Amino acid sequence: MMNGVVYSFKMLLDKLNSLDKQYDIEKITLAYETAKTAHEGQMRSSGDPYITHPIAVAYILLEYMMDTDTICAALLHDVVEDTGIELEAIKKQFGEDVANLVDGVTKIGLVPLNTKEEQHAENIRKILMAMSKDIRVIIIKLADRLHNMRTLASRPPEKQRKTSVETMSFYAPIAHRLGMYSVKEEMEDLALRYLDPFGFKEIENMLDIHKEQRENFIDIIKARIRDRISDIQPPPIIEGRVKSIYSIYKKVYVKGKNFDEIYDVYAVRVIVTTVFECYNVLGIVHDMFRPIPYRFKDYISTPKPNRYQSLHTTVISREGIPFEVQIRTVEMHNTAQYGVAAHWKYKAGISGSVAGEKRFDWIRQILEQQQEADDVEHITEAIKIDLTPDEVYIFTPKGDVITLATGSTVIDFAYAIHTQVGHRMTGAKVGGRMVKLDTVLRTGDIVEIITSNSQNAGPKRNWLEIARTNEAKAKIRSWFKRERREENIEEGKQYLEREFKRNFIAINDDFIQEIALRQRFENIDDFYAAIGYGGVSLSKIMPRIKGEYQRIVKPAEINIQPEEEVNKATKRIQRDGVVIEGIDNCLVKYAQCCNPLPGDEVVGFITRGFGVSVHKKDCANYISSIKHDENKARWVKAYWADTTNNIFKATLDIIAEDRTALIADVTVTLAGNKVPIYEVNAHTLKNGNANIVVSVGLAGLDHLKNIIQKLQKVTGVISVERTGKL
Repeated sequence: MMNGVVYSFKMLLDKLNSLDKQYDIEKITLAYETAKTAHEGQMRSSGDPYITHPIAVAYILLEYMMDTDTICAALLHDVVEDTGIELEAIKKQFGEDVANLVDGVTKIGLVPLNTKEEQHAENIRKILMAMSKDIRVIIIKLADRLHNMRTLASRPPEKQRKTSVETMSFYAPIAHRLGMYSVKEEMEDLALRYLDPFGFKEIENMLDIHKEQRENFIDIIKARIRDRISDIQPPPIIEGRVKSIYSIYKKVYVKGKNFDEIYDVYAVRVIVTTVFECYNVLGIVHDMFRPIPYRFKDYISTPKPNRYQSLHTTVISREGIPFEVQIRTVEMHNTAQYGVAAHWKYKAGISGSVAGEKRFDWIRQILEQQQEADDVEHITEAIKIDLTPDEVYIFTPKGDVITLATGSTVIDFAYAIHTQVGHRMTGAKVGGRMVKLDTVLRTGDIVEIITSNSQNAGPKRNWLEIARTNEAKAKIRSWFKRERREENIEEGKQYLEREFKRNFIAINDDFIQEIALRQRFENIDDFYAAIGYGGVSLSKIMPRIKGEYQRIVKPAEINIQPEEEVNKATKRIQRDGVVIEGIDNCLVKYAQCCNPLPGDEVVGFITRGFGVSVHKKDCANYISSIKHDENKARWVKAYWADTTNNIFKATLDIIAEDRTALIADVTVTLAGNKVPIYEVNAHTLKNGNANIVVSVGLAGLDHLKNIIQKLQKVTGVISVERTGKL
C-alpha cells in the first residue's frame, strides 16, 4: 500500500516499461497530457496537483496489468465531470472504447449512495447497469475509490465518515464479489480507521505488541513446512501473513471473541503447481500439526461464486498456537489476489461486456429481480443480501452444488434449482430425513425437494417470511401476483383495515385512493393486491400514512352537528370533564396523538363530524399548526372542569434491563394499583435492554406521577416516561 505517495507520470512510465506486456505508450502519454491540461490549476485537499490522482488510479490498474484503453480511461476519468472537455471530444481523440469507459465511470461518480432509501435502489441499479455493459468500468472505479481512501486523511471528518460508510457498504462488497480480495481488505481496513478509530487502534496495538514474536513464529512455521515438502518440484512458494485488521475487528467487537480466541490471526499460504499437490500438501500439514475439528474448507472442489479456489485448514502448532494454512495452485492464487482483473494480468483479458460470463450472473440476477420488485424495501434488501460475502454450499442428491446466502432455508434451495420446483414443493429431506420448510441449511447438507404435480400446488404466503434469498422471495411474490389476484385484493383489504383500526385511522376511500396513487398504483384494487401478495409492506409505509392522515384528513373534518347529536354532546361535556370556551353544546373527544390528562394545559380543535378534539398545548400537531398558521381559526380555548371522575388513556414508555418475567412484573404492578391496561407492546433494543410501551387508564397528572413512581420500583426498570400514543 503506497499511502502518502505523490504519483508522477515518470513513475507511471517506469511502471509501464517494467511490465512484460505491450502497451501503446504514445496513446497513454496523449491521455496524460490531455488530462494534465484539463486539470491545470485544480488542487486536491492534500494540496497536491489534481493530476496526481488520475495518475495514481492508472498506476494501481497497472498492478493488474489492465489494457491500454483502461489506463487511458483512468487518466481521463474525471475530465468530463470536472473540466470543460466534452465526451464527444474524448471519443474523437481516443476512440469509442475509452469514451464509453470514461462515461461509465463518470456516471458512477455522480451516483450518491447515501441518499434516502427510495433513491438508493435506483442509484445502485445504475451502477450495476454500467457494470453489465463493461466490467472494466467498476474496476476503474474501485481503483479510484482505493486511492481516495488512501488519501482520505486530508479531508474533513464528516467527509471521511461519509466516504468510509460508502466504501464499507458498497465498494468493498463489490470488490469481494469480483474476487479482488487485496482491494477489499485494504478498503475495509482504511474505512475502519475513520469509522471506529479507537477500535482500529486497539486492534493495531494488539498486533504491534507481539510483532517480533509473530514474525518469528510465522518464519518458523514456514521453515517447518518447507522442510517437509522439499521434494516437490518446482519448489512451492510459501508465504506468511496476519489477518486483516477489519477481519479481527469483526470477531472481537461484533462476535464478542477475545483476541486469543481468534484461530486464524496467523496464516501461512502454500502455492503449488497442481491440484494433486494441493491435497498432498494438505495431508502433510495435517500430519505435522493437529487440525482443529470443523475448521477445514475445500473451496477447490466447491469454488465460491467469484471463482475463488483454495484449501483452508486451521491447525495448532507445537507451541499451542492456532494458525490457518491455505493451499492453492498458482492460477488459483492469481484469481484469489486479483479476481476478475487476473484475466488482464495473466491472460489475454476478457471482453468488457458481462454477457455470456457466468461469473457475473449475480449482476444480471439483481437487475432482473429489481425489475419485478414493487417496493423499494425489496430492492434494497436484494442488494444487501446479494452483495453479502457469506455463503453456504448445498448438494443435490445427484451431487450438484447450489450456492446460497448464509441462513438460507430449504425454500431458497428449491427456488435456486428451478422456479417450478419451488412452486410445487410440498416437503424436503436433508440427509435423508424429512425436515420443516424453515430449516436453515449448512454447508455440506444434501437436500432432496419433494414436489407435487397437483394443479392446486403453489407456495404459501408465509413462505415470504421463511425465505432468505431475494431470488426466492421475488418468485413467490410473482406467483401470488399472477395467480391469486382476487384473493390478494381481499387479503390486502382486510390487512389494511386491521392496520388502520390499530392506528386509530378512519376508513376513507378518498384517502386510500390518495395513498394508492402515491405508491404508484392506478387504482385501489391494485394497491390492495400488492399488499396481499407482499409487494407492499404496510409496516414500512404506515408511519407516512399516519402522518398524512393527521395532516390532511383530520383537519378537514369540521363541525356542525345534527340537533340530536348536539343533545348527546351536552351530556358528554359534563361527563368528559372539559369546558370548551364559547361553545355550549359540542361533542368532545381526546386526541390520540397526545392523550391529554386532567392537569395538562389543553386546547380544542373544531373538526367536521367529530365536534371538538382536545389536545395538550405541547402537542406536536398543535405546535406545528400554529407555527405554520394552518387552520388557526379552528383552535379554541379549553380547560378542565372543576371535577371529573373519568378515566383517561395515557401511554407509558418503559426502558428496563431485559429479564424473565419483566412484563409480568410490570402488569402486576399496574393491576395492583387498579390501573386498567388497554394494550402492551414490547421489544428488545439494540443495546440489550427491553422497551415496553403500555397504554393505560389514569385519572389525571397526580395519578400518573404516582404510577410512574410505582413502576420505577420494579426490579431492573431504568426509566418510565409518558408519551403520545401506542
